[in-house]
Amino acid sequence: MTDKLNELTAAGVAVWLDDLSRVRLSSGGLDQLRREKHVAGVTTNPTIFAKALSDADEYNWQLRDLATRGVDVEEAVRMLTTYDVRWACDVMRPSYDGSDGVDGRVSIEVDPRSAHDADKTVAEAKALWWLVDRPNLFIKIPATEEGLSAITDTLAEGISVNVTLIFGLDRYSAVMEAFLAGLEQAKANGHDLSKIGSVASFFVSRVDSEVDKRLEKIGSDQAKALKGKAAVANAQLAYERYTEVFSSDRWKALAAAGAHPQRPLWASTSTKNPDYRDVIYVEELIADGTVNTMPESVIHAYADHGETRGDTVTGSYDAARKVFADLESVGVDMADVIATLEREGVEKFEVSWQELLDGVTKSLNAAAQGTGSPNKAATDNAKAADKAGGA
Repeated sequence: MTDKLNELTAAGVAVWLDDLSRVRLSSGGLDQLRREKHVAGVTTNPTIFAKALSDADEYNWQLRDLATRGVDVEEAVRMLTTYDVRWACDVMRPSYDGSDGVDGRVSIEVDPRSAHDADKTVAEAKALWWLVDRPNLFIKIPATEEGLSAITDTLAEGISVNVTLIFGLDRYSAVMEAFLAGLEQAKANGHDLSKIGSVASFFVSRVDSEVDKRLEKIGSDQAKALKGKAAVANAQLAYERYTEVFSSDRWKALAAAGAHPQRPLWASTSTKNPDYRDVIYVEELIADGTVNTMPESVIHAYADHGETRGDTVTGSYDAARKVFADLESVGVDMADVIATLEREGVEKFEVSWQELLDGVTKSLNAAAQGTGSPNKAATDNAKAADKAGGA
Protein backbone atom coordinates (compact mmCIF):
# COMPACT_ATOMS: atom_id res chain seq x y z
CA MET A 1 0.00 0.00 0.00
CA THR A 2 1.08 3.57 -0.68
CA ASP A 3 2.24 5.45 2.40
CA LYS A 4 0.29 8.65 1.81
CA LEU A 5 1.63 10.43 4.87
CA ASN A 6 5.16 9.66 3.77
CA GLU A 7 4.34 11.19 0.38
CA LEU A 8 3.06 14.29 2.17
CA THR A 9 6.24 14.49 4.23
CA ALA A 10 8.37 14.04 1.11
CA ALA A 11 6.51 17.00 -0.44
CA GLY A 12 7.88 19.19 2.34
CA VAL A 13 4.89 19.17 4.72
CA ALA A 14 5.64 18.28 8.35
CA VAL A 15 2.76 16.31 9.88
CA TRP A 16 1.99 17.41 13.43
CA LEU A 17 -0.64 16.16 15.86
CA ASP A 18 -3.12 18.66 17.28
CA ASP A 19 -3.78 16.81 20.53
CA LEU A 20 -2.13 15.58 23.72
CA SER A 21 -3.18 13.64 26.79
CA ARG A 22 -1.49 11.60 29.47
CA VAL A 23 -3.29 8.50 28.24
CA ARG A 24 -1.79 9.06 24.79
CA LEU A 25 1.62 9.34 26.44
CA SER A 26 1.41 6.44 28.88
CA SER A 27 -0.09 4.07 26.30
CA GLY A 28 2.69 4.76 23.82
CA GLY A 29 0.14 6.15 21.36
CA LEU A 30 2.08 9.32 20.65
CA ASP A 31 5.29 7.41 20.03
CA GLN A 32 3.40 5.05 17.73
CA LEU A 33 2.12 7.99 15.68
CA ARG A 34 5.67 9.32 15.49
CA ARG A 35 7.03 5.99 14.30
CA GLU A 36 4.19 4.81 12.06
CA LYS A 37 2.35 7.94 10.87
CA HIS A 38 5.28 10.34 10.38
CA VAL A 39 4.03 12.66 13.13
CA ALA A 40 6.88 15.11 13.74
CA GLY A 41 5.41 17.55 16.26
CA VAL A 42 2.58 18.23 18.70
CA THR A 43 0.37 21.25 19.36
CA THR A 44 -1.84 21.80 22.38
CA ASN A 45 -4.28 24.42 23.64
CA PRO A 46 -6.45 24.96 26.75
CA THR A 47 -9.39 23.07 25.19
CA ILE A 48 -7.23 20.01 24.59
CA PHE A 49 -5.95 20.02 28.16
CA ALA A 50 -9.42 20.50 29.65
CA LYS A 51 -10.65 17.44 27.79
CA ALA A 52 -7.55 15.40 28.62
CA LEU A 53 -7.79 16.07 32.36
CA SER A 54 -11.42 14.98 32.46
CA ASP A 55 -11.09 11.79 30.46
CA ALA A 56 -8.70 9.63 32.45
CA ASP A 57 -7.61 8.57 35.91
CA GLU A 58 -3.99 9.02 34.86
CA TYR A 59 -3.98 12.44 36.54
CA ASN A 60 -5.41 11.35 39.88
CA TRP A 61 -2.13 10.72 41.68
CA GLN A 62 -0.81 14.14 40.71
CA LEU A 63 -4.09 15.86 41.63
CA ARG A 64 -3.97 14.21 45.06
CA ASP A 65 -0.37 15.33 45.56
CA LEU A 66 -1.21 18.86 44.50
CA ALA A 67 -4.22 18.92 46.80
CA THR A 68 -2.10 17.64 49.68
CA ARG A 69 0.40 20.43 49.06
CA GLY A 70 -2.42 22.95 49.01
CA VAL A 71 -1.29 24.63 45.80
CA ASP A 72 -3.60 27.14 44.15
CA VAL A 73 -5.39 26.23 40.93
CA GLU A 74 -3.12 28.33 38.70
CA GLU A 75 -0.04 26.44 39.87
CA ALA A 76 -1.89 23.13 39.67
CA VAL A 77 -2.82 23.72 36.04
CA ARG A 78 0.77 24.52 35.15
CA MET A 79 2.12 21.50 37.02
CA LEU A 80 -0.34 19.19 35.26
CA THR A 81 0.13 20.59 31.78
CA THR A 82 3.89 21.04 31.87
CA TYR A 83 4.25 17.46 33.11
CA ASP A 84 2.50 16.22 29.94
CA VAL A 85 4.36 18.59 27.63
CA ARG A 86 7.75 17.67 29.13
CA TRP A 87 6.94 13.99 28.62
CA ALA A 88 5.80 14.67 25.05
CA CYS A 89 9.03 16.55 24.36
CA ASP A 90 10.96 13.46 25.41
CA VAL A 91 8.83 11.24 23.17
CA MET A 92 9.38 13.55 20.21
CA ARG A 93 13.09 14.02 20.87
CA PRO A 94 14.17 11.58 18.11
CA SER A 95 12.35 13.75 15.55
CA TYR A 96 14.03 16.83 16.98
CA ASP A 97 17.51 15.29 16.87
CA GLY A 98 16.94 13.76 13.44
CA SER A 99 15.83 17.05 11.86
CA ASP A 100 18.58 19.27 13.27
CA GLY A 101 16.10 20.83 15.68
CA VAL A 102 13.48 21.75 13.09
CA ASP A 103 10.79 19.21 13.98
CA GLY A 104 10.05 17.19 17.11
CA ARG A 105 8.56 20.27 18.75
CA VAL A 106 5.78 20.33 21.35
CA SER A 107 3.80 23.51 22.04
CA ILE A 108 2.35 24.87 25.26
CA GLU A 109 0.31 28.07 25.39
CA VAL A 110 0.68 31.09 27.60
CA ASP A 111 -2.40 32.06 29.59
CA PRO A 112 -4.71 33.47 26.87
CA ARG A 113 -6.10 35.99 29.36
CA SER A 114 -2.77 37.80 28.94
CA ALA A 115 -3.11 38.00 25.16
CA HIS A 116 -3.31 41.80 25.32
CA ASP A 117 -0.56 42.23 27.94
CA ALA A 118 2.89 41.91 26.41
CA ASP A 119 4.82 42.03 29.69
CA LYS A 120 2.77 39.25 31.29
CA THR A 121 3.04 37.15 28.15
CA VAL A 122 6.84 37.39 28.09
CA ALA A 123 7.09 36.69 31.82
CA GLU A 124 4.95 33.58 31.48
CA ALA A 125 6.81 32.43 28.39
CA LYS A 126 10.06 32.54 30.37
CA ALA A 127 8.47 30.68 33.28
CA LEU A 128 7.08 27.92 31.04
CA TRP A 129 10.42 27.57 29.24
CA TRP A 130 12.09 27.07 32.59
CA LEU A 131 9.41 24.68 33.90
CA VAL A 132 9.44 22.32 30.92
CA ASP A 133 13.20 22.64 30.43
CA ARG A 134 13.39 20.89 27.06
CA PRO A 135 15.09 22.29 23.93
CA ASN A 136 12.27 21.08 21.66
CA LEU A 137 9.58 23.13 23.38
CA PHE A 138 7.53 25.84 21.67
CA ILE A 139 5.82 28.58 23.67
CA LYS A 140 2.53 29.54 22.00
CA ILE A 141 1.84 33.27 21.90
CA PRO A 142 -1.33 34.72 20.31
CA ALA A 143 -0.75 37.09 17.39
CA THR A 144 -2.63 40.01 18.85
CA GLU A 145 -1.26 43.51 18.32
CA GLU A 146 0.14 43.43 21.85
CA GLY A 147 1.46 39.93 21.23
CA LEU A 148 3.78 41.13 18.46
CA SER A 149 6.25 42.79 20.82
CA ALA A 150 5.98 39.78 23.16
CA ILE A 151 6.99 37.51 20.27
CA THR A 152 10.07 39.61 19.58
CA ASP A 153 11.04 39.88 23.25
CA THR A 154 10.56 36.15 23.88
CA LEU A 155 12.67 35.15 20.87
CA ALA A 156 15.31 37.66 22.00
CA GLU A 157 15.64 35.57 25.18
CA GLY A 158 16.53 32.52 23.08
CA ILE A 159 13.08 30.97 23.58
CA SER A 160 11.37 29.17 20.69
CA VAL A 161 7.90 30.43 19.79
CA ASN A 162 4.77 29.12 18.09
CA VAL A 163 2.77 32.20 17.09
CA THR A 164 -0.91 31.24 17.20
CA LEU A 165 -4.27 32.66 16.14
CA ILE A 166 -3.15 34.25 12.88
CA PHE A 167 -6.06 34.84 10.50
CA GLY A 168 -5.14 37.76 8.24
CA LEU A 169 -2.37 38.53 5.78
CA ASP A 170 -1.34 41.87 7.24
CA ARG A 171 -1.07 40.43 10.74
CA TYR A 172 0.95 37.54 9.32
CA SER A 173 3.40 40.01 7.77
CA ALA A 174 3.69 41.72 11.16
CA VAL A 175 4.37 38.35 12.79
CA MET A 176 7.23 37.66 10.40
CA GLU A 177 8.63 41.10 11.14
CA ALA A 178 8.42 40.35 14.87
CA PHE A 179 10.25 37.06 14.24
CA LEU A 180 13.10 38.69 12.31
CA ALA A 181 13.49 41.40 14.93
CA GLY A 182 13.50 38.78 17.68
CA LEU A 183 16.25 36.78 16.02
CA GLU A 184 18.32 39.88 15.42
CA GLN A 185 18.06 40.75 19.10
CA ALA A 186 18.78 37.14 20.10
CA LYS A 187 21.95 37.24 18.02
CA ALA A 188 22.96 40.51 19.66
CA ASN A 189 22.30 38.89 23.05
CA GLY A 190 24.70 36.07 22.22
CA HIS A 191 22.17 33.25 21.67
CA ASP A 192 22.82 30.41 19.24
CA LEU A 193 20.27 31.04 16.48
CA SER A 194 20.39 27.43 15.33
CA LYS A 195 18.72 26.41 18.60
CA ILE A 196 15.79 28.82 18.25
CA GLY A 197 12.74 27.58 16.36
CA SER A 198 9.46 29.18 15.37
CA VAL A 199 6.28 28.50 13.45
CA ALA A 200 3.48 30.89 12.52
CA SER A 201 0.09 29.19 13.02
CA PHE A 202 -2.20 30.43 10.27
CA PHE A 203 -5.77 29.30 10.94
CA VAL A 204 -7.69 27.83 8.04
CA SER A 205 -11.12 26.25 8.50
CA ARG A 206 -12.45 28.98 10.77
CA VAL A 207 -12.06 31.41 7.86
CA ASP A 208 -14.39 29.34 5.71
CA SER A 209 -16.85 28.97 8.58
CA GLU A 210 -17.13 32.74 9.03
CA VAL A 211 -17.10 33.62 5.33
CA ASP A 212 -19.56 30.88 4.40
CA LYS A 213 -21.97 32.15 7.06
CA ARG A 214 -21.86 35.60 5.47
CA LEU A 215 -22.20 34.23 1.94
CA GLU A 216 -25.23 32.23 2.99
CA LYS A 217 -26.78 35.37 4.45
CA ILE A 218 -26.14 37.28 1.20
CA GLY A 219 -27.94 34.42 -0.51
CA SER A 220 -27.26 35.08 -4.19
CA ASP A 221 -26.10 32.30 -6.51
CA GLN A 222 -22.86 34.21 -7.07
CA ALA A 223 -22.27 34.39 -3.33
CA LYS A 224 -23.08 30.73 -2.69
CA ALA A 225 -20.68 29.70 -5.46
CA LEU A 226 -17.83 31.16 -3.40
CA LYS A 227 -18.47 29.00 -0.33
CA GLY A 228 -15.47 26.95 0.75
CA LYS A 229 -12.93 28.99 -1.21
CA ALA A 230 -11.81 31.76 1.14
CA ALA A 231 -9.73 29.75 3.61
CA VAL A 232 -7.47 28.06 1.08
CA ALA A 233 -7.03 31.28 -0.89
CA ASN A 234 -6.13 33.15 2.30
CA ALA A 235 -3.50 30.56 3.24
CA GLN A 236 -2.08 30.44 -0.27
CA LEU A 237 -1.53 34.20 -0.24
CA ALA A 238 0.08 33.87 3.19
CA TYR A 239 2.60 31.44 1.70
CA GLU A 240 3.34 33.96 -1.05
CA ARG A 241 4.28 36.49 1.63
CA TYR A 242 6.36 33.85 3.41
CA THR A 243 8.43 33.17 0.29
CA GLU A 244 9.03 36.89 -0.19
CA VAL A 245 10.20 37.50 3.38
CA PHE A 246 12.39 34.42 3.55
CA SER A 247 14.20 35.19 0.33
CA SER A 248 15.14 38.71 1.47
CA ASP A 249 18.68 39.88 2.22
CA ARG A 250 17.63 40.52 5.80
CA TRP A 251 16.69 36.88 6.22
CA LYS A 252 19.78 35.63 4.40
CA ALA A 253 21.98 37.40 6.95
CA LEU A 254 20.20 35.57 9.80
CA ALA A 255 20.33 32.26 7.95
CA ALA A 256 24.08 32.70 7.54
CA ALA A 257 24.25 32.95 11.34
CA GLY A 258 22.51 29.58 11.67
CA ALA A 259 18.84 30.60 11.92
CA HIS A 260 15.99 28.38 10.78
CA PRO A 261 13.04 30.03 8.98
CA GLN A 262 9.74 30.55 10.75
CA ARG A 263 7.63 27.97 8.95
CA PRO A 264 3.96 28.56 8.14
CA LEU A 265 1.84 26.14 10.15
CA TRP A 266 -1.66 25.41 8.87
CA ALA A 267 -3.89 25.19 11.94
CA SER A 268 -7.57 24.38 12.38
CA THR A 269 -7.42 21.96 9.46
CA SER A 270 -10.37 19.73 10.29
CA THR A 271 -13.35 20.58 8.11
CA LYS A 272 -16.29 22.12 9.93
CA ASN A 273 -18.67 21.65 6.97
CA PRO A 274 -19.48 17.97 6.32
CA ASP A 275 -20.10 18.81 2.67
CA TYR A 276 -16.37 19.47 2.21
CA ARG A 277 -13.79 16.77 1.65
CA ASP A 278 -12.40 15.85 5.07
CA VAL A 279 -8.77 16.37 3.99
CA ILE A 280 -9.28 19.47 1.83
CA TYR A 281 -7.19 21.69 4.13
CA VAL A 282 -4.29 19.27 3.77
CA GLU A 283 -4.49 18.48 0.07
CA GLU A 284 -4.94 22.09 -1.02
CA LEU A 285 -2.11 23.44 1.15
CA ILE A 286 0.87 21.31 0.15
CA ALA A 287 4.03 23.39 -0.09
CA ASP A 288 7.65 22.90 0.84
CA GLY A 289 8.66 24.08 4.29
CA THR A 290 5.19 24.06 5.84
CA VAL A 291 3.60 22.33 8.82
CA ASN A 292 0.08 20.94 8.94
CA THR A 293 -1.18 20.23 12.45
CA MET A 294 -4.14 17.84 12.43
CA PRO A 295 -6.42 16.04 14.85
CA GLU A 296 -5.72 12.31 14.80
CA SER A 297 -8.90 11.73 12.79
CA VAL A 298 -7.55 13.86 9.93
CA ILE A 299 -4.17 12.12 10.08
CA HIS A 300 -5.88 8.75 9.65
CA ALA A 301 -8.18 10.12 6.95
CA TYR A 302 -5.20 11.36 4.94
CA ALA A 303 -3.40 8.07 5.42
CA ASP A 304 -6.48 6.36 4.01
CA HIS A 305 -7.49 8.55 1.06
CA GLY A 306 -5.39 11.72 0.94
CA GLU A 307 -3.93 12.74 -2.41
CA THR A 308 -0.49 14.32 -2.60
CA ARG A 309 -0.49 16.11 -5.95
CA GLY A 310 2.75 17.99 -5.50
CA ASP A 311 2.85 21.68 -4.63
CA THR A 312 -0.75 22.96 -4.55
CA VAL A 313 0.13 26.44 -3.30
CA THR A 314 2.90 27.99 -5.42
CA GLY A 315 1.43 29.31 -8.65
CA SER A 316 -2.06 29.67 -7.16
CA TYR A 317 -1.64 33.28 -6.11
CA ASP A 318 -3.52 34.96 -8.98
CA ALA A 319 -6.45 32.60 -8.56
CA ALA A 320 -6.44 33.27 -4.82
CA ARG A 321 -6.49 37.02 -5.40
CA LYS A 322 -9.48 36.55 -7.72
CA VAL A 323 -11.31 34.72 -4.92
CA PHE A 324 -10.75 37.72 -2.67
CA ALA A 325 -11.91 40.12 -5.40
CA ASP A 326 -15.03 38.03 -5.97
CA LEU A 327 -15.79 37.96 -2.24
CA GLU A 328 -15.52 41.74 -2.11
CA SER A 329 -17.78 42.07 -5.14
CA VAL A 330 -20.61 40.18 -3.45
CA GLY A 331 -20.27 42.18 -0.25
CA VAL A 332 -17.98 40.18 2.04
CA ASP A 333 -15.75 42.49 4.10
CA MET A 334 -12.65 40.35 4.63
CA ALA A 335 -11.09 42.91 6.99
CA ASP A 336 -14.11 42.53 9.25
CA VAL A 337 -13.99 38.75 8.89
CA ILE A 338 -10.37 38.71 10.09
CA ALA A 339 -11.03 41.11 12.97
CA THR A 340 -14.00 39.00 14.08
CA LEU A 341 -12.03 35.76 13.95
CA GLU A 342 -9.13 37.19 15.95
CA ARG A 343 -11.43 38.56 18.63
CA GLU A 344 -13.44 35.34 18.84
CA GLY A 345 -10.28 33.22 18.77
CA VAL A 346 -8.85 34.90 21.85
CA GLU A 347 -12.24 34.84 23.58
CA LYS A 348 -12.71 31.12 22.90
CA PHE A 349 -9.32 30.29 24.38
CA GLU A 350 -10.04 32.52 27.38
CA VAL A 351 -13.30 30.61 27.95
CA SER A 352 -11.50 27.29 27.59
CA TRP A 353 -8.81 28.42 30.01
CA GLN A 354 -11.39 29.41 32.61
CA GLU A 355 -13.17 26.09 32.16
CA LEU A 356 -9.84 24.35 32.62
CA LEU A 357 -9.27 26.28 35.84
CA ASP A 358 -12.80 25.49 37.05
CA GLY A 359 -12.40 21.81 36.25
CA VAL A 360 -9.06 21.55 38.03
CA THR A 361 -10.51 23.41 41.02
CA LYS A 362 -13.27 20.81 41.32
CA SER A 363 -10.77 18.00 40.88
CA LEU A 364 -8.49 19.40 43.58
CA ASN A 365 -11.42 19.74 45.96
CA ALA A 366 -12.50 16.18 45.26
CA ALA A 367 -8.95 14.94 45.80
CA ALA A 368 -8.62 16.85 49.05
CA GLN A 369 -11.89 15.44 50.34
CA GLY A 370 -11.17 11.93 49.12
CA THR A 371 -14.49 11.76 47.27
CA GLY A 372 -13.61 9.35 44.51
CA SER A 373 -11.88 9.95 41.21
CA PRO A 374 -10.72 13.59 41.21
CA ASN A 375 -10.76 14.10 37.48
CA LYS A 376 -14.42 13.11 37.09
CA ALA A 377 -15.40 16.33 38.81
CA ALA A 378 -14.13 18.26 35.80
CA THR A 379 -15.94 16.32 33.07
CA ASP A 380 -18.79 18.77 32.53
CA ASN A 381 -16.38 21.67 32.24
CA ALA A 382 -14.25 19.84 29.71
CA LYS A 383 -17.26 18.92 27.56
CA ALA A 384 -18.16 22.56 27.41
CA ALA A 385 -14.58 23.53 26.66
CA ASP A 386 -14.38 20.95 23.89
CA LYS A 387 -17.08 22.84 21.98
CA ALA A 388 -14.77 25.85 21.75
CA GLY A 389 -12.35 23.92 19.49
CA GLY A 390 -9.25 25.27 17.81
CA ALA A 391 -5.64 24.49 17.22
